[in-house]
Amino acid sequence: MTANTSETLFPCPFSKGYGIPARQAWTLLKVFLIYRLILASLFIVLLFHRSDSAYLIPHVNDLYIYSSQCYLILTVIAIISVFWRLTAYTTQAQLLIFTDIILLTLLMHACGGIKSGIGILLAVSIASGGLLIGGLCAMLFAALASLSVLAEQIFTSQTQNVDTASYTYSGMLGATFFTIALLSYILAKRSEETLQLADQQKQTIVKLEDLNQYIIQHLQSGIIIVDRHQAVQMLNEAALRLADLVAAPRHLSDISIHLSEAFQRWLTDSKQDSVLLPIPNQPEIYSRFMPLSKSYDFYYMIILEDISLYNQRLQQSKLASLGRLTASIAHEIRNPLGAISHAGQLLSENQDLSGQDHRLTVIIQTHCKRVDRIIEDILQLSRRSDSRRQKIHLQSWLDTYLKEFIIEHAITPGTFELLQATEPLAAFIDPSHLKQIMDNLCQNALKYSCPERAHIVLRSFIWQHSPCIEVIDNGPGISAEHLKHLFEPFFTTSSKGTGLGLYISRELAELNQAKLSYHLTNDKRSCFRLCLMDAEKTLIEI
Repeated sequence: MTANTSETLFPCPFSKGYGIPARQAWTLLKVFLIYRLILASLFIVLLFHRSDSAYLIPHVNDLYIYSSQCYLILTVIAIISVFWRLTAYTTQAQLLIFTDIILLTLLMHACGGIKSGIGILLAVSIASGGLLIGGLCAMLFAALASLSVLAEQIFTSQTQNVDTASYTYSGMLGATFFTIALLSYILAKRSEETLQLADQQKQTIVKLEDLNQYIIQHLQSGIIIVDRHQAVQMLNEAALRLADLVAAPRHLSDISIHLSEAFQRWLTDSKQDSVLLPIPNQPEIYSRFMPLSKSYDFYYMIILEDISLYNQRLQQSKLASLGRLTASIAHEIRNPLGAISHAGQLLSENQDLSGQDHRLTVIIQTHCKRVDRIIEDILQLSRRSDSRRQKIHLQSWLDTYLKEFIIEHAITPGTFELLQATEPLAAFIDPSHLKQIMDNLCQNALKYSCPERAHIVLRSFIWQHSPCIEVIDNGPGISAEHLKHLFEPFFTTSSKGTGLGLYISRELAELNQAKLSYHLTNDKRSCFRLCLMDAEKTLIEI
């Protein structure tokens, strides 16, 4: 059976929950085999080079020869078995310790018994058993070794005249075996606990490293780490996407010459810590520079942000400022406006008014209502909460929306035509914000076009890797003079409009990192295009 060398544990069959990692276990077993090979070789050398002055002189020559040769042969076989993993680890380790106890006891007897000193070598085997297998097996090996020494001493006393003190030596040697077994068991258990703790800490570090890597790679903002010489050390996927690169660059200038120059200026003047980076065929990228902590004195971090994300943050700041402003003046405007409207209404009920004066009261009421609508639109914009974006399936959402819009505004069903993309589209946007944008675009299409001539088209499709919605009407289009003011607040070509609809729609789009634009189709029809974030792209926003 071939053992796994990863996280497998080899327990003693008589222990509970004790074990050592497989790789370390096989290494310890190989070390023990090398020791045993050296010991067996020394026994053979002693056999062929003994003299009268030798410390160990075999008293039973045949037993010594057979035991030492058997010890060497079994060791060589064990080496082959261990290095090629021919047997299971636990079986191999137990056989080695058992054969050690038997053969070393025989060699001890052949060399004169307990006084030869060979018995102390059993202590090494007992300690090795505690380290290799552990648990109660160490105690079992100590018991077997003690019994073997005692049995040898009894056998020797039956065949020879021995000193009674030898029994004392045997007992002390047995006690030594148990002490060594206990110590080896304790040390091995502590070693195992230390290894398990280290392994847990290693796994925790690996998981944290993987998590950090995942977060960095899926950040919505691009991250670039460079040194003082502008050599790129690391960058994430967002940086490649924003810089429109396929492969990781080696130098900052490979990304952009403008970025390289701006970084160099920042090194000399830390106040210039941001720059708008032009990218060919891409929106501008907002770039910021910052040094890393003091532990990384030679590295710097460059943060790249899509201009839409940067605009979103500015937009939230503008909305917060607008909210504070409108909240403070709404009360001051609406109170006198309400008084004017009420006075005009009372005046219009006067029977003595001439037709011309009655006409003036109508004008007062009309413009009071218009001012009130403007205030309400601004208040709605200022009360706008942060975008609560979620994933929506664009085709099904548009189908439901159009049905509800037609019912809500009592529109003839054939007025709108819905053209859906064949592939599934998933957008990441606040559904309430999307509804408000679509309400404004569809109402403008009804107001400024001639729906009786041709359908108003709602179309979903993919454009530049983003899900998009187009609202196409058959109106006269917008002149070049008016086009540059199209999304400005209070700009309108209608005497009845407030001029805030398209402005609010664009603000809501930027709040959701979407883009609202206007263009003419090939057949000169007005088209408003709303490009949304793709919900299938896993991005982490900070």
